Amino acid sequence: MINDIKNDAQTRMGKSIDALKHELTRLRTGRASTALVENIRVSYYGAEMPLNQVASISLGDARSILIVPFEKSMVGPVEKAILASDIGITPTTAGTTIRLNLPPLTEERRRELAKHVAHEGENAKIAIRNVRRDAIQKIKDLLKDKQISEDEERRADEEIQKLTDRFVKEVDAVVKAKEDELLAI
Repeated sequence: MINDIKNDAQTRMGKSIDALKHELTRLRTGRASTALVENIRVSYYGAEMPLNQVASISLGDARSILIVPFEKSMVGPVEKAILASDIGITPTTAGTTIRLNLPPLTEERRRELAKHVAHEGENAKIAIRNVRRDAIQKIKDLLKDKQISEDEERRADEEIQKLTDRFVKEVDAVVKAKEDELLAI
């Protein structure tokens, strides 16, 4: 039972780390990344589809993204969806190719993004601590129902705390790496 609780906590903490990494890939750094536009929703024959399902997305160079819709008639809707998104980049169209040129980030914007990264990291830590709280509560319930001894409860609490500490360090590492990437010129 205790192992099930620990495994569940570890899985949920791992998902918090994955969610943080996914959220941070959507942030615009100085370099171009296809993750910036992959999830933009495009109206495709009356249905909302992710951009990566209606167009080919690739990197032109370090500061540009190339988008080539699979159908020529989709150039307009793709352009419209990019303009409506919150990425703040105006597309340039040449025939069937749409190019997004990423301007270099200002120092002020870099610091703002670094604060956002730190905030997202803090949210991930809160999620991990909530998982710890839930796991410890489940163990206390087992103790209350006399299914485990006090020694087992104390040992399980320590193991869950070690697990929590490990995942919090991992969040710190992910946040530090993203901040370094943002602040590098």
